[in-house]
Amino acid sequence: MTNPDVIVIGAGGGGAVIAKELGEKGLKVLIIEAGPWYGNKKWPNPNFQSGAKESFDINDLDIHLYRRLLNKCEDNMNNLVTGRFRWGPAKRSRAPWVRLTTQKQLIWQSAGVGGSTQHYTANSPRAYPSAIDQFWPISYRELIPYYEKVEDTLPVSFAPTTAKEEIFYYGAKRAGWQLNPTLNVTTPCIRPQPNAILPVNKNLNNLHVSLEQLSWMEGCTLCGHCINGCPHGPSVDKVAKRSTAVSYIPLALGTGNVTIRPNTFTTKIVTDSSHLRELHATGVRIRDTWTGEEEELKAKVIVLAGGSIESPRLWLNSNLPQNPWVGRGLTNHYMDWITGIFDEKELISSIGERDINPFVGHTSGARLDFPGLGSLQSVGMSPGLTASLSYGISQFGWNIYQTEHPKSNFHNHIVGNKLRNLMISYRRSLNILIMTDDEVDQKNGVKLHSTISDEHGSVPLLSYTPTKRSQRNRRELIKIANDILYKAGAKQIISSNWPAGMMIHLESTMRMGFVVDCNCEAYQVKKLFIVDNSVHVNSLGGINPTLTTQALATRTAEKLFEKYYN
Repeated sequence: MTNPDVIVIGAGGGGAVIAKELGEKGLKVLIIEAGPWYGNKKWPNPNFQSGAKESFDINDLDIHLYRRLLNKCEDNMNNLVTGRFRWGPAKRSRAPWVRLTTQKQLIWQSAGVGGSTQHYTANSPRAYPSAIDQFWPISYRELIPYYEKVEDTLPVSFAPTTAKEEIFYYGAKRAGWQLNPTLNVTTPCIRPQPNAILPVNKNLNNLHVSLEQLSWMEGCTLCGHCINGCPHGPSVDKVAKRSTAVSYIPLALGTGNVTIRPNTFTTKIVTDSSHLRELHATGVRIRDTWTGEEEELKAKVIVLAGGSIESPRLWLNSNLPQNPWVGRGLTNHYMDWITGIFDEKELISSIGERDINPFVGHTSGARLDFPGLGSLQSVGMSPGLTASLSYGISQFGWNIYQTEHPKSNFHNHIVGNKLRNLMISYRRSLNILIMTDDEVDQKNGVKLHSTISDEHGSVPLLSYTPTKRSQRNRRELIKIANDILYKAGAKQIISSNWPAGMMIHLESTMRMGFVVDCNCEAYQVKKLFIVDNSVHVNSLGGINPTLTTQALATRTAEKLFEKYYN
């Protein structure tokens, strides 16, 4: 595309949304995406050949190609070094892009059209109202119509109940928690998870329809491969799990005004200070990740949607004005993971099933919300991911020792016979993910490494230490999770004790009211907007961030258009 009105940097959770919204308003939009594009005919072998330069035609989307590439194999899709959903160039034989940390960390993000929504679990709850009001420069009430628009577009609906949700509800109700299926959570409760996953296929229980036939129909098949990349559906825009690659990207292309250029890394935001002594964004400098060619593109407005690491990195590498909050204030929900192992007899007694079969259904279909502390989510994954996240990540040593519950173990990495014995019980296990209302601390965040650079500039250096309040919140949530599993009848409860460096929900490094104004335009650089998780003022109370980012991107499209194009 030549002479776009707007350039959007990043095709993930926020970038795809604002591109679609602006395209519908008649603006010419160019999306620059660093990673590959899966399911587009112009890149039939996206990990081996450079393919075309860009695509703007919805007819380029190909469900057969999408299904071939998203084959549900755990390591092939999610390996952080070589997987299709890694943070790195399309050519998988090359090393991933460098991020450095000051401690042991796991950063789970993806490059490519769809961004990290390619592997997300599609959990789409709204922020807690108490986390927005009096903390953000905008009110929760103002966000509601934008939440509603995104929920209708994706769409979002409450998750169905399979065995893992049923045993979670059973334990939670016995522990005294009440069911409240609401979208606006103001008091502690349990409820079905609001997920951006199509409703269950109506033929799921039809014995005359095979699993292969089901996979080509519209609707969720409860296959349990949300994180490995759900490929089920009759066309790309009807794939069951609504990553932006299959929801907002087809809608953006359908406007006829949006062009997407993958395999293109943005290395600098170009500015001009000649207009009334104000600094204005005027373009970007980009690098082709296959050929290494560099060029400069111009647009009237630039939208930054690179995420909570790359957005501050690009700001700093572009030598934009200094701001003490650029890259600072990082939150990540200071997560932990609890696993309960159940006996067959106990399951028959409680839910009438011999097994939980955690691989069936949405990856996360039930939750407990506690404004002021955070949230818990029931989780069920495929065996390899379960073994890794449940028993392979911890901040402690090798010894296993008892905790306050006689059935509860805290551990580090479990290997050998102990791991084998636990995985024998995989079908009768339930995982609970803990997401803390993580407190903002200016000491935490992203900066440039002083001596190490790659082909795109100085590499990002991350640091994070949870505050005392965040630590206290996580301890309280751990107690609640243990109690739910105990009341549900778990014979053994294992707490992973994840380290602080589990970076999955990164937020708050370019905060609204500090780096950007209430319309997400940078205070110090006019015509530069930011629409990713980094603009969140806080950790939303301990809530999955994607829906809020998408609501903000929808709102920002309105504000951007009114100010510069109306």
